[in-house]
This record gives sequence, structure tokens and C-alpha cells, in this order.
Amino acid sequence: MLFQDQIALVTGASGGIGSAIAASLAAHGAAIRLVGRNAEALQAVARGAGERISCDVADIASDQDVCDLRARIERECGRLDILVHSAGLFSLGGVSAAPVAEFDRQYRINLRAPYVLTQALLPLIRKCRGQIVFINSTAGLNAQPNVSQYAATKHGLRALADSLRDEVNADGVRVLSVFLGRTASPMQRAIHELEGKAYRSEELIQPEDVGTALVALLGLPRTVEVTNVAMRPLKRPADAPEAMVLPGRNRWS
Repeated sequence: MLFQDQIALVTGASGGIGSAIAASLAAHGAAIRLVGRNAEALQAVARGAGERISCDVADIASDQDVCDLRARIERECGRLDILVHSAGLFSLGGVSAAPVAEFDRQYRINLRAPYVLTQALLPLIRKCRGQIVFINSTAGLNAQPNVSQYAATKHGLRALADSLRDEVNADGVRVLSVFLGRTASPMQRAIHELEGKAYRSEELIQPEDVGTALVALLGLPRTVEVTNVAMRPLKRPADAPEAMVLPGRNRWS
């Protein structure tokens, strides 16, 4: 199988995009470490994703939890072939009114946590010439009104990936950023409700589409590195940009 004998760690794996990525990698032979804060939700994902699944309950915003997670991976696995950063937090609001505290929350989850976790696990990834994936957003390419805080963290995540890629290239480590448009998920359903729009999940990117794309990209021969991929729903709404533009603020994790 494509990822036989490989170990993959996926953050934000308790549902949505993260769980779909984990299931796709598991279906192609990888042993999966699911990382999230909700033990019950992780166990539910694990039951449907195959046999070689482990659940690591951890808050990636906690330096101590990251340190403990790194120690477990090193002790139980000794290596890490694939690291997928899929956890994220979103808050809506204009620059004139959005609380700085919300900016701080998004920064810790969307940017600082991937940095700290990558730094902690990089020796294990270098050991096996592994791969690192940053699940980003189209807001990381083009910021729309009322998402300045979220977009800033996603622009920062892109910069982190770009810099890291050049730092680890000589070690044979590949780094991929995936910029997603609107993707069917509980978070996206809530956003549609706020916008007063009917939620038609079939018209959005499916989480399974993301998993399928990652399997193809991560499975490419070692003669090539894909650096950036942007995905969007095929059906383009006539009156709505990718980013959420409502006034006020809301958040999801």
C-alpha cells in the first residue's frame, strides 16, 4: 500500500477535514495518530478509520501538551513520516471593533501551535525524510473584509511553510500548503446560518476530496515536490466571495 509502514499525525482530527484526511491516509496503509482535545470525538473517528489508529488527547496551544505528545511519539514510534496541521480557529469581525483577545486566540491555534508542534517533531520527521502539510485557507492568499485577524494568521502560516520548506529541503523533507475554499463541515454550516443562506453541502468542497488530494500529492515520487495547492468548490456562487464578510464575530474550533 502507498503509505505502508509509515506513521502520520493529524491535528484537528476529531471531525471535519482532519478526520477525513486521517481516514484517507489510513485507507492507504498509514498508521495514524489522531490529535485533538475531545477524547470521545477522537475515539469515534478512530472506530471508523481502521485498525492502526491511536488517539492522542492534547491541546496543541499548550506547550506542555506538545512536549508530552512529542515524548509519546518518540517513545512509541521513534519516527514520524507525515505531519498534517489541520486544527484551526476562526473569528469574524472588522478591524475597528474585533477584540484583540480574539486575535490572540486565533494566533495561538492557527499559527503559534503549528510552529511549536513542527519544531518539536522536526527531528523525528528529518529522521525518515518525512512530509509536512499545512491545511491553510484561501484567506491566506486573499483577505476579504471582516476577516483580518483570521487572514493574518493564515498569511503567517503560509510564510511559516515557505520558510520551513527551504530550511529542510536539503534533508529530503517535503512541505506542502493546501489553501481551501469553503468546505462542507459543521463550521461552514454555522457560517451559512449567520449569512442567512441555505447550507447545501453538496455544492462545497467535500472533506473526502481533501483527503483524496493529499493521498495523491503525498504519494508522488521523490523526484518532485508540490509546494502550494489551492482548492475551491466547482460551483461558484454569484454573490459570495470565499471569505466570510458578515459584521460581528463568531468563533469555531
